[in-house]
This record gives sequence, structure tokens and C-alpha cells, in this order.
Amino acid sequence: MPAETKKNLYPVRSVFTFLKYAILVFACLIVFIPLVVVFLGSLKNNTEFLSSNVFALPSKIEWSNYKTAFIDGKVLLGLKNTTIITVISCAGTIITGTMTAYVLQRFKTTLGKVVKAAFLLATLFPSISMQVTVYRMMNHFGFVGTMAAPIILYVGTDIISIYIFMQFLDNISYSLDESALLDGANYFTIYFRIILPLLKPAIATVLIIKVIGIYNDFYTPQLYMPSEELSVVSTSLYRFMGPYGAKWEIIFAGIVICIIPTLIIFLSLQKYIYAGLVNGSVKE
Repeated sequence: MPAETKKNLYPVRSVFTFLKYAILVFACLIVFIPLVVVFLGSLKNNTEFLSSNVFALPSKIEWSNYKTAFIDGKVLLGLKNTTIITVISCAGTIITGTMTAYVLQRFKTTLGKVVKAAFLLATLFPSISMQVTVYRMMNHFGFVGTMAAPIILYVGTDIISIYIFMQFLDNISYSLDESALLDGANYFTIYFRIILPLLKPAIATVLIIKVIGIYNDFYTPQLYMPSEELSVVSTSLYRFMGPYGAKWEIIFAGIVICIIPTLIIFLSLQKYIYAGLVNGSVKE
């Protein structure tokens, strides 16, 4: 490329560079501004919260909001119930999802094609449109009011995870299966000893998506576990919502408390999800 042409392209490149960084700064502001508002609001009393600007610093820091949210909001109970549901749901999703993906990807049968088509068809229907039927089924089997209801729904309706595992399985050579079969291994041995260890990046990716989804879900726990003893993180703070108003400063304090575990989990596993997304984006 001639030097004169390169010189003419400099202004265009500068404009694109400026727009790129401007968009990144704008995206960061969209993420951080609500967090700043929530944190500042959690440090104010009720009168100051309702009368002051959302970006105004508190005249007196009210750490008691965190104590009230933690104790009266039963955040610790919510974290315990959320952890139980999340661990069981994630374990069930990993086992059922990887097994289903392995069968559908490795065994090219007519039944497998029908199952794939059924999965795609199921994604076209909004989940809310089937809630009456699902609720009646759960109630018939006695799962309403127990942790079994959300666990079954989280494990049994996760089609996206199956497709993520199938995408990663495309990058695992079938010759590994053939070599293991020649050595006398059965399909269960191949799955547990070869396929499952090689799916670690995909498992980390699914875990991130699954944990965040369960942690933030409000509708399912509120519908199937309405009692306070079974409250989770997303519903434990709902008791501060009343018919005559809400204690927003306490709710904001509870939100800050609930953000901390999610932040720790993401910072601990972020390298795995980034690596997983890159490894799964290229098909050999």
C-alpha cells in the first residue's frame, strides 16, 4: 500500500479507535453506575434515601442496614438454600447434559435426529406459557413446597447446556472412542474416563451460566417455595416489600451482600469460561 494511501487512512482509523473506546467506556458506565447507586443507597437511612439524590454521599453511614438485611432478611438461610439447590442442580445438569450430548453427537440415529428436533421445537415456546401445566404436574407429585421442584426444573429444562456440550464434543476426535473400544472398554468407561475429563472447559462454561442463572432466578423459587424456611437469595429480601412501601435502603444493603458470592465465583472461574468459549468457537 502506498505511503500516501496509508496517510489518508489515518483519520478514518482514528475515528474508529475513538468510537471503539467510547463504546467500551459507555458499556462500563452502564454496568458500574447501578452498582454505585445501590452501594450509596445502602449506606443511607430511610429519610435521607427518599429525599437525597441517588449519587449523593450519605451524611451518616448506616451500617445497621446490612445487619438488618442479614438477620431480618435471613440472608444466611437464603444462601444455604441457594447453595443446596445450586450444587444439586449443577451436578445433575453436568451428568445428564454430558450423557445426552454424548449419545446425540456420537450415535447418528433417526431417534437422535428426532430428539434434536424436539429440543429445538421446545426452545420456540416461552417457558411462561407452560407454567400452569408444569405447576399442576409438580403439585400432583407433591413437589410444590419442597426444594425438589426447582431442582427438577433446573436440571430437566436446560437444553442450552446440552448444545454447548455437543459443540465441544465436535472437537473431540472419534478415534479416541474407537481406540478405547479396541482395548476392550465399553461406552460407560469411554464416557467417564475419556469424554468427561476432556469436557472440563465446557463444564466450566456451563457452571458459570448455570450458577448465575439459579442465583438470580426469582420466579421459580417464589412460585414453588413460598415459605420463609425455603427462601433463597433472590426471595429472602422480598419480605421488605410491603403494601405501603418498601425499605429500599435495606433491600440495597441485601443486594450488596448477595453480590459478593457471585463476584467471588466469577473471579475464581473467569479464566475457565474465557478459555472454554475460545476452544468451543473453532471446529476442526
